[in-house]
Amino acid sequence: MQNYGINKSKKVILKKIYILAAFIALTTAPLLCSAQETEPDKVMVMKIRAEIDPRMNRYVELALEHATEIEADYVIVDMDTYGGAVTDAKDIVENIMNFEKPVWVFINKDAASAGALISISCDSIYMAPGANIGAATVVTSDGAAAPDKYQSYMRSTMRSIAEENGRDPKIAEAMVDQSLEVDSVSKAGQVITFSTTEAIKYGFCEGKVNSISEILEKNGVTNYTIDEYELGATEKIISIFLNPFISGILILVIIGGIWFELQTPGVGFPIAAAILAAILYFVPYYLNGLAANWEIICFVIGIVLIAMEVFVIPGFGVAGVLGITFTLGSLILVMLNNDIFNFSFVGINDLLVAVTVTLGAFLGSLILLFVGGVKLTESKAFASIALTDTMDKKEGYTSNFKTESMVDKKGEAYTVLRPSGKVIIENEIYDAYTRGDYISKGEKIIVTSDEGTSLKVKLDQ
Repeated sequence: MQNYGINKSKKVILKKIYILAAFIALTTAPLLCSAQETEPDKVMVMKIRAEIDPRMNRYVELALEHATEIEADYVIVDMDTYGGAVTDAKDIVENIMNFEKPVWVFINKDAASAGALISISCDSIYMAPGANIGAATVVTSDGAAAPDKYQSYMRSTMRSIAEENGRDPKIAEAMVDQSLEVDSVSKAGQVITFSTTEAIKYGFCEGKVNSISEILEKNGVTNYTIDEYELGATEKIISIFLNPFISGILILVIIGGIWFELQTPGVGFPIAAAILAAILYFVPYYLNGLAANWEIICFVIGIVLIAMEVFVIPGFGVAGVLGITFTLGSLILVMLNNDIFNFSFVGINDLLVAVTVTLGAFLGSLILLFVGGVKLTESKAFASIALTDTMDKKEGYTSNFKTESMVDKKGEAYTVLRPSGKVIIENEIYDAYTRGDYISKGEKIIVTSDEGTSLKVKLDQ
């Protein structure tokens, strides 16, 4: 009887524990279930649907930075491109391969040339029905095959990336070099371009899909959110300043502001406007990889040479010509994706646009200076910030700094006079000018007028 009481007591205790456990389980089950629910995977989609150039290079760089910031689990490249600059494509490839999370590409139409290079650098390739990949031969701006050194570089790059991602390196090379023959795949004399079905057959595509959601479904990703990357407001503003029309206006302000300041030093606002326009002009091109450091340095050198010609070296000679050449040349080169004067991959249209915009802005600035400059200097607004009063001789003012008349004194040209320069008279050097005549250094001169701070001279014949 005693043992039975003990057993009964144990059963009561166990029953109470069981009821308590059941109660706890029922009350905490919803919380446990919610805790077990995983957060949706983050999928970032970026679009490569234009030419591969410095702008696209920067877009991909910013997109991958954004993917890192939002801690994206997967990145999908939505691609449709005929290719572009190999150098920019190589930068994009490096950024993709250095990205820690999976990067998949969806070729919804074409991945030619540099597009094929970028595609095989991704972890997986998916293609829409009717899409193509290949034809990676490097061509110049006129469509002709580039020299062999470029082809060799592209072949090597395609081969190494294909090997890295487990794809046939020989096929990758044959996408570049038409002289290569791959058994049962292609014959010599044609570069490889795969359709979707062919790409799947030869290991250059993981599957045929119609949408990005199908790619995720094939990879078992069912719970996800998609973040389609777009350039931010700052980048959109920067892209506005890459418009040739806007660039032309900025060049006009740069040249006009500098020239006006050199003609009327001390006014201030023309050079301030020129500096602001130069910043707005160069920074967007620099951020997009078009403006190289040496091109900006050439622009600065050009401005310095022009200033030296105006303030230090009399007349208009070598320094002035070089200054204008350096300045205009750098403004043109900044717009072009050249590789230190190598224009092999610069389209003729791009070159014409850059030259037309720069020279048009230069001529426009000269017209504005000649037509509007006089009106500006006579305006009340200009008078309020600059000293425009004159001290006329009839009012008793004189600017003659000589203690005795210099008229009829003779000397020789100390520098070239075209028409201004310096002369030497009785071992003293004076500023001088002619009525427009050209006088070579060392030629004999005679003073015809000494009013003002410069002597008016002519040839002593």
